[in-house]
Amino acid sequence: MSKKILLFTPPFTQLNTPYPATMYLKGFLNTLGVSSFQVDLSIEVFLSLFSSSTLIKICQEQEQKVALMTDTSRDFFYRNEQYVFCLDPVISFLQGKNPGLAQLINKGDYLPKGSRAANREDLDWAFGSMGSQDKAKYLATLFIEEIGLFIKEQIDSDFEFSKYAERLARTASDFSPLLRSLDEKNSIIQDIIREKVAFYIGEHHPDMICITAPFPGNVFAAFFIAKIIKEIHPECITVLGGGYANTELRRLSDERVFRFFDHITLDDGESPLQHLIEYYFNDSGTKQKKRTFSLVGNVVTYQNTSPHFDIAQRDVGTPDYTDLKLDQYISVIEILNPMHRKWSDGRWNKMTLAHGCYWGKCSFCDISLDYIKRYEPVDAVLLCDRIEVIKNQTGENGFHFVDEAAPPALMKELAIELLKRKMNIAWWTNIRFEKSFTYDLCRLLSYSGCIAVTGGLEVASDRLLAKMEKGVTVSQVASVANHFTKSHMLVHAYLMYGFPTQTEQETIDSLEIVRQMMENGIIQSGFWHQFAMTAHSPVGMNPEKYNVVMDGPEFSGFAENDYFHVDPNGADHELYSEGLKKSMFNYMQGTGFDVPLQNWFSSKVLKTTIAKNYIQTELQTIMEHPKQHQWMLWIGGNVIVQEKKSNKIIFSLCMYAGSSTFHIEGERDVILFLLDFLPTIDPKKNGFKRMTVATFSGSFSKRVESCTFDDFVNSYLMYNLREAGLLFV
Repeated sequence: MSKKILLFTPPFTQLNTPYPATMYLKGFLNTLGVSSFQVDLSIEVFLSLFSSSTLIKICQEQEQKVALMTDTSRDFFYRNEQYVFCLDPVISFLQGKNPGLAQLINKGDYLPKGSRAANREDLDWAFGSMGSQDKAKYLATLFIEEIGLFIKEQIDSDFEFSKYAERLARTASDFSPLLRSLDEKNSIIQDIIREKVAFYIGEHHPDMICITAPFPGNVFAAFFIAKIIKEIHPECITVLGGGYANTELRRLSDERVFRFFDHITLDDGESPLQHLIEYYFNDSGTKQKKRTFSLVGNVVTYQNTSPHFDIAQRDVGTPDYTDLKLDQYISVIEILNPMHRKWSDGRWNKMTLAHGCYWGKCSFCDISLDYIKRYEPVDAVLLCDRIEVIKNQTGENGFHFVDEAAPPALMKELAIELLKRKMNIAWWTNIRFEKSFTYDLCRLLSYSGCIAVTGGLEVASDRLLAKMEKGVTVSQVASVANHFTKSHMLVHAYLMYGFPTQTEQETIDSLEIVRQMMENGIIQSGFWHQFAMTAHSPVGMNPEKYNVVMDGPEFSGFAENDYFHVDPNGADHELYSEGLKKSMFNYMQGTGFDVPLQNWFSSKVLKTTIAKNYIQTELQTIMEHPKQHQWMLWIGGNVIVQEKKSNKIIFSLCMYAGSSTFHIEGERDVILFLLDFLPTIDPKKNGFKRMTVATFSGSFSKRVESCTFDDFVNSYLMYNLREAGLLFV
């Protein structure tokens, strides 16, 4: 097929790595033999905006407005020549192209000291004398934030680093405000977008342009891009998809939307896009559509008549990073926290282990939608095949698996396959704090390259966790988080306040539990967000069950997702927002653990009822007794036998694992059996074979006479073996 598809990601998303939607679609189009080209306008518009030439232009246009500026903007303006001088080298440094600039940045007199740099002198405690690159990256981040603040205050109040004009798409039941802004809004950001879109249309002459809008902060730009396309290339077919459409536009009826887009697709984009390609470009192809809104006779019509199923995850292809300017992304450090920086520092290859959520019960979640409810894991072998392709294509070995909740069983299989192939990658993902994450499984994941996990603690209250059908308890979360951190992985917790019927006491007690978790080092970062009642969650679909009352907004033909609600039995949740976030900001920087909870809040709050040692009592890392069906794995490295002679001959098993060396003494027949056995269950060895505890027990009993298998399992020798790297998973 000679037709050309152009794929756009609108501004703004992450600065350090591309949002994965277009890579997924391009990988799928490759399987169809359809030519495509992808563009991340998010990073391209950002780099054009944050350039010395653009900053000069901006400041020249602001010369007559100095008297009207805020104190912060006026201070920036008077230093603008310094910002212009430093901007291009700093961006290059944040792209990893100019590491030597760190020495200049850290001197203290190179970058202008604006509003964000008040605490620069306090950084030595955080970085010491050796963290020069990280310290410089943090200072460079403050520098570009100062420029961003000037742009927001003086040029375009809708600008933010990872979103743009978000207010226009939040709770946007009526399309009119967004439409009005598309007609009236005009800033240098629109000028840059227009220039970029025109360039790529002229360069590629596409027949169809697909635009993803994953979040509300991309929606205005997505529509603005479509507006430009219709102005300069009206014969081109425009298609909108992505997370915003999937969640918010399911009842779309406003025909004005179709001045910009010919079609809007829902849920996974592969099959709807394939149907549209066949509809337009294949005379012998299907003329039916799949999960697609179109304008038919001036009436918005949802068409889903195709009998074809969605594309199986094994057949969607490998995400393709071709076309993207991977060396142009910038890494920033927004906060001095090693876990939190994962979202902004370093470039991550993004993949999905499993479609949907294997749990699918949480009452605050959109579990009625396809992206949650249709659970479909991918085979670990195929995942590793794709990982190898992407690693070779991008030259990067960092992977972020962007699952709703990565299944523990699949993570185990992935870890084993990574070790079998000796694949050297660093990876992290989102999990549920399942009891399946035993200490041994966490050690295996860490050994395979897992560096961090994120997961939902939500409300740290057993009553509310049960009410939201989370399937975990506070104690379980603490235990599992401890398993991960003891296995040298970082843990981030998603936290919630304001769930229906949540009382003030439960809110303060939740904060105390989080404080203890962070003080004890079992979670390293977290983020509080206020509960939102959404249209596709159990709470939104049945508010009476959860003792809340829906209070609008009235649907007016465009978006429908966030509902206003009244919680007659709950606290005044807005009162706690500032204090919860302020405390978390301090905890993430390792400070404030001794500060009374009251001090974080501007109004009087209740005292906590949680014992000061509550979390500490939950932190017993217990090696569970092996079960007959479990796999036995060895991650303790090479094994040799030493024979010591004193009054009697002592056999010692020596294990060399990374930076550790273990010596374990035992009876001759036990030691020699282990010498033969352990290498066979090492996933990195060529002769690796899986063995269950039941199979091992039989082999042990045949070869060892000095003790029974049960005695061996309960022995001090076994305890030492497990410490050294014998896992039961």
